[in-house]
Amino acid sequence: MSQRIDFQKQASDWKHWRLEVDGEVANLFMDVDETAGLFDGYELKLNSYDLGVDIELADVVQRLRFEYPGVKVVVMQSGKDRVFSAGANIRMLAGAAHSHKVNFCKFTNETRNTYEVAGEESGQYYICAVKGACAGGGYELALACDHIILADDATSSVALPEAPLLAVLPGTGGLTRVTDKRKVRRDLADVFCSIEEGVKGKRALDWKLVDDVVPNSKFDETLATRVAEYVAKSSRPGGEGVKLAALDRTIAEDSITYSLVEVTIDRDGRSAAIALSGPDADAPADMVAFQAEGDQAYMLRLARELDDAILQLRLNEMEIGLLTFTTQGDSEKLAAHEALLHANADNWLANEVLLYWKRILKRIDVTSRSMIALVEHGSCFTGVLAEILFSVDRSYMMEDEFEGDNRPTAAITLTQSNFGAFPMSNGITRLQTRFLGDESKVTDAEANIGNPMEATEADDYGLVTYILDEIDWEDEVRIFMEERASFSPDALTAMEANLRFAGPETMETRIFGRLTAWQNWVFQRPNAVGPDGALQRYGTGKKGEYDMNRV
Repeated sequence: MSQRIDFQKQASDWKHWRLEVDGEVANLFMDVDETAGLFDGYELKLNSYDLGVDIELADVVQRLRFEYPGVKVVVMQSGKDRVFSAGANIRMLAGAAHSHKVNFCKFTNETRNTYEVAGEESGQYYICAVKGACAGGGYELALACDHIILADDATSSVALPEAPLLAVLPGTGGLTRVTDKRKVRRDLADVFCSIEEGVKGKRALDWKLVDDVVPNSKFDETLATRVAEYVAKSSRPGGEGVKLAALDRTIAEDSITYSLVEVTIDRDGRSAAIALSGPDADAPADMVAFQAEGDQAYMLRLARELDDAILQLRLNEMEIGLLTFTTQGDSEKLAAHEALLHANADNWLANEVLLYWKRILKRIDVTSRSMIALVEHGSCFTGVLAEILFSVDRSYMMEDEFEGDNRPTAAITLTQSNFGAFPMSNGITRLQTRFLGDESKVTDAEANIGNPMEATEADDYGLVTYILDEIDWEDEVRIFMEERASFSPDALTAMEANLRFAGPETMETRIFGRLTAWQNWVFQRPNAVGPDGALQRYGTGKKGEYDMNRV
């Protein structure tokens, strides 16, 4: 599985999903082409899915947010008879590299999270209409919806059979959503997750695994009623959306170049530099002008390019262990572009762009790479881009003048973006997480909104890790990068994830922290992936052979 994975899709590229929009309602059919797997060696039978299916789903969800402001309810359903979805494809999992399996689970988690909060954040609700078997990742698709309707018949059921069948865990939040979201009783959840055949009918309703159980004769009627209820509570405004065209992107052997983002890869140093450009024009006068710019509006264009760059590095550059973020540009212009969105947060498009930035910053938070930011002269770590400083593991800032460097002196400018607009997975801001237990530090920083802080002041407020003058800058940064590259990637991934998940525990931190850690572990255990493990033997008629020692 060494081929390059592309996360950019257009609707014409979809092979596994079908979207039919009818006014305020969109019907989203999962109709997987079993011959169109992302890699060779398996067929996507029974609406099972691989990363390629989920990349398409992520694109569908994104387009529903931006291109269809009139859609208030999305009905997720199967395009096949007698099966909703068998979940992640077992043959794909059995043959995939460990790194691919873990990144696959992470990406699918991020996709589920995106449509799970679409109702609360954007007034675009998801209803899952389940007919047929709905197992494993298929049920996890349903769990992320706002409402689940299950047909009451002989073939329809919900199941999380990973432990008894495959010796692994549900990989996209199933265990956590069953207990934390649906509030299923712990002992009943234990029963549910230990049986292969799943749960049907009234029992599924009684155990809170679904919201409605309806005979087929009344299924469409009940679905229509639920759709109408969610349409009535939606705040989606209608009108014209913003079409998301293909990115302006060039991929070379050691670089990925966009209009506002440039990634440069140092393979010998096992690092990649991500350079972000500030705006080259003033902010639009209002949201009418912003929407007229479409997907080329600066704040949306930069978001899309950075999002794609992070995903490209995650899945296609597994030996790149260190990501370095830099920015260059006019901080005042950037602040003005950002301020337009905040001032019009009740506008659907401004809201969607801000929410997209929230998702991107969370994607950075949970990326399994060491990350640093370099605040150089001429940089524009302002507002939303300053959030990157508080996402990375360390930050270095230039202090005073550097000989021959005529760029404006390095400065950091905080805006309202840094004080609530972009909470982390733990439900609090990055500055609150940074200064956990000392809220006065956050209050002090907030008092400096709009004040460009040079190195000494930024250091006094705890906004950077180190400030370095011209004498030390090059050597200190180089030594850090060489040292980081010499450490074990396994130890670094574990260390960084532990340190980043400070603060309150939420359903989301449990999914990305606790679940990812355990899934990472079980995907390497011989009970699952060994030559006689359950994943390898699935479908052969032979049960997996287990090492029965508890570890």
